[in-house]
Amino acid sequence: MELILNPWPWYVSGPLIAIVMFLLLYFGQTFGMSSNLRTFCTMGGAHKFSDYFKFDWRTQKWNLMVVLGAVIGGFIAVFFLSNPININLNPTTVSQLENLGFSNAGNSILPPELFDWNQVLSIKGLAILIIGGFLVGFGTRYAGGCTSGHAITGLSSLQWISLVAVIGFFIGGLVMIHFIFPLIF
Repeated sequence: MELILNPWPWYVSGPLIAIVMFLLLYFGQTFGMSSNLRTFCTMGGAHKFSDYFKFDWRTQKWNLMVVLGAVIGGFIAVFFLSNPININLNPTTVSQLENLGFSNAGNSILPPELFDWNQVLSIKGLAILIIGGFLVGFGTRYAGGCTSGHAITGLSSLQWISLVAVIGFFIGGLVMIHFIFPLIF
């Protein structure tokens, strides 16, 4: 007997996210992964080098549970709830990816052309990781938060700047995938 697992439908996961957001807002907290990274950096001593990291990280200990939950949830999702079937991609997308050098487009969530250790540890792979990491870090700081913080917390609390940031994230993603990604691969 084969167990077939499907993603949770929107009418289950959406209300669960809404309940979590309501509870966070009720207790005066916000959600965002970049604030967790700021807390980790402060714990690691970054406050000695930048005023941005000078805050009492102990007040954010609760937020570190988000990181722990993301790691545990990711582990459970990958090893217990994943359905290892091919991804149903549009044939045009498969063709475009094959033109970029992806030989198994749609056969894996993590294509080996990007996520294989040989690719990651190559000069090109390391350059992409370093430059991409810098750009994500810069963009997160410049935007005053990350995609999850703005798109979930900011929009749910009706913050205008979060709407602007989310629109910017989507435009940046479209520019990246349609113009820059083909140049890299």
